[in-house]
Amino acid sequence: MVRPKKNRVVAFKPDISYFKPRGIPMLELEEVQLTVDEREAIRLSDLLGLSYEDAGRSMGVSRATFGRIIQHARKVIADSLINGKAINVEGGNYTLVEDSRVFVCEKCNHRWEESKGTGKPEGCPSCNNEYFHRIIAK
Repeated sequence: MVRPKKNRVVAFKPDISYFKPRGIPMLELEEVQLTVDEREAIRLSDLLGLSYEDAGRSMGVSRATFGRIIQHARKVIADSLINGKAINVEGGNYTLVEDSRVFVCEKCNHRWEESKGTGKPEGCPSCNNEYFHRIIAK
């Protein structure tokens, strides 16, 4: 029996969910699927430059699991770019984190909340430790 997949934390879900090569009618295109959690992995690693460790924490998965997610996402995108396929972004196992971001300090275990769009905190407000990670708000 296969173990069920754990939901991945997704903090950004834009309205755009479809990309296709310009100038080719949809009827002539093959389509590949990129899951919402794979797009989040691309955003965290390739756009924001987070390490696999930090990106995995942000998504609520291990570094190794994050590595598998990003590897598959990059393969889908490469197939689309090289072979001229449309990308449909949908599905996957994920939980969308909406209003705010919750962090926990790795030194003092202090939890705090930050509004979206304020950037990465510089340190724990309790002990000023720079080692902390984001968790799912319950």
